Amino acid sequence: MDARNRSVTDWFARIRTGQVRLPRFQRFEAWSHNEVAGLVETVLRGLPSGATLVLAVGDQEPFLSRVLESAPDPVERVTEHLLDGQQRLTALWRSLHDNYDDRTYLLRFESEEGLEEEVPRVLAQNRWRRGNLRYPLWCDDPSEIWARGYIPLALLSPDVSQRDAIREWADAASENDLSIGRDIETKVTTLRGAVASYNVPFLELPVGTPKDVALDVFIKMNTSSVRLTAFDIVVAQLEDALGQSLHDLIDDLRAQVPSLHRYADAGNLALDVAALRSDRPATQRSYQRLDLKAVGSEWDNIVRGIRWAIDFLEEERVYDAQRLPSVVVLPVLAAIHEHLPEKPDAAGNARQLVRAYVWRSFLTRRYDQSASTRAHQDYRGLKRLLLGEIESRADAAPIFDTRVTPLPTLEDLIGAGWPRSREVIARGILAVSLRHGARDIADDKTVSADHLGSREYHHLFPDSLLVSSGIDPSESMRALNCALVTWSTNRTISSKAPLQYLAERTAQADLGEAEIRSRIASHVIPFDPLASAGPYGESDSVRLAEDYQSFLLARAELMLPIIHTLCGGGQP
Repeated sequence: MDARNRSVTDWFARIRTGQVRLPRFQRFEAWSHNEVAGLVETVLRGLPSGATLVLAVGDQEPFLSRVLESAPDPVERVTEHLLDGQQRLTALWRSLHDNYDDRTYLLRFESEEGLEEEVPRVLAQNRWRRGNLRYPLWCDDPSEIWARGYIPLALLSPDVSQRDAIREWADAASENDLSIGRDIETKVTTLRGAVASYNVPFLELPVGTPKDVALDVFIKMNTSSVRLTAFDIVVAQLEDALGQSLHDLIDDLRAQVPSLHRYADAGNLALDVAALRSDRPATQRSYQRLDLKAVGSEWDNIVRGIRWAIDFLEEERVYDAQRLPSVVVLPVLAAIHEHLPEKPDAAGNARQLVRAYVWRSFLTRRYDQSASTRAHQDYRGLKRLLLGEIESRADAAPIFDTRVTPLPTLEDLIGAGWPRSREVIARGILAVSLRHGARDIADDKTVSADHLGSREYHHLFPDSLLVSSGIDPSESMRALNCALVTWSTNRTISSKAPLQYLAERTAQADLGEAEIRSRIASHVIPFDPLASAGPYGESDSVRLAEDYQSFLLARAELMLPIIHTLCGGGQP
């Protein structure tokens, strides 16, 4: 089969009318927001994103079908089933139509080392609702968006005529400055043209292809079990270059750092560290350029760096991948280890620097996009700071420059989602509470690696209590409404109002309220707003909502100065 060309404009027209649909056996949307943003950047750079596969449909559909996620109801007969390419086309459709409930996609251009032209960077901005408003408010304010250097991705949609919408947005963004407004309009129109004409080629199985053949092709196109990974390739190359097995080296690494398995895959982490140590970003392309003999000779240093990185995270009470806000820090910490000074005073200063780096990684959006490139930039900056080649943190590494990488605001903390997700700031909030000890509310055990397995994610304002009062379920899933408690404590509290379960815990504690206050404080939770919440009757939904919002604000205000201290490298 030969690949045939089809522009984004033509794909969108077919999706909108229902000519292109998905077989029902296809999985639903699965890409992360970072993957969506990465695809859009690929489109804007005019780089290929791979061919799709369709099954031509005749008079009768071979499979039951459905439209792509968020596409309108069909108005025309289906002519194609999309067998491969769902994630890509869904990502383009939804991001360019701005119909993700929890994200708005914004575009800006940034300089990149080694390239003369600026490259597109897409931000998947977290959104949330409070009452009738959608936050953060600046995402719907053209002048605020433009002041931050962004353009809404939705303006680039080729699906409908956008000329009037683009001009209106440009006028609002420029605050009716005619010259600036027309410049913005021209830039957006040019970008929209690039998106509209971008080619997403496709292969086609003809009408009449037997169902079993189509299914077999689908399975093979969507199965990666036989593909070589970058690690597999390097294994073969290293053994050829040194006559030494990388698998044996990795087994030795696991033996020397027994807790490593809780955080990351040992093989991929070792390659990431090796890439950074060779002054390259941790990417598959860098893996292929490694000096494998140097990797073999420096293996002991790589192992020492990884052991130190894991020890550092454990000292900060970050105990596993599920609670690790950003895995990007691991290879950076391990690679920077060889540059740490040994003299006590210098070592103390270095530890403060590293702590500031780690917590900024945990509590900012620095690594949401282009993580490998940005981690490489920050690694270089940390190295220069440790070697005394530069004094200013902000000048050395972008992660320390608050103009480039702003620290979270109260609004960011309140809007952060449930920490079980991969959202960085949400996990960062939980990490701050764990660092303070996170003693269980009932059994008083301090959080530890061994004790973590018995902990569960607990809603401080119970989810069932909030939802039964008419509060949107997503509102209860906030990082500030979460604490890790033992499963037995979680079952004991159940759906009780905070006032009730805190009173019960106080009655059971020999030291009374002072002891319970201390346990609550170890999670960076304000006691009084929680202890006054309840009891609630059927007619108290408004008071419950007000108490809940007051609690979120109080906890955010309690946590923010601690975050600033950690992000400065200090010990709260």
